Amino acid sequence: QVQLVESGGGLVQTGGSLRLSCAASGRTFSSYAMGWFRQAPGKEREFVAAINRGGYSTYATDSLKGRFTISRDTAKNTVYLQMNSLKPEDTAVYYCAAGASIVAFTTTTPTMSSWGQGTQVTVSS
Repeated sequence: QVQLVESGGGLVQTGGSLRLSCAASGRTFSSYAMGWFRQAPGKEREFVAAINRGGYSTYATDSLKGRFTISRDTAKNTVYLQMNSLKPEDTAVYYCAAGASIVAFTTTTPTMSSWGQGTQVTVSS
């Protein structure tokens, strides 16, 4: 099982950018598809984006395409979420997760192998 630690969250103004990082421990990073979820106060967790094991296929929720980009660096055991043109409605705790495939992230009830502890992103208006 891989352990995940997120970083890069913080406070940013509307229209700004942030890059979240998720560092994975262990030698099995390349065995997992990786992705991001977020949960805003009072709302259910929602899928953001995922990337496959090889890093050549990505999928993002439709409403975030064009603003959010996921990538991974196998040499650094790290997955990234680049967030641009941020809006107040992007305010949430962002969680990194490891799964068997991209499909695992998009099911109604995602079953992940590992979760990070979350990092807060706050976008001020």
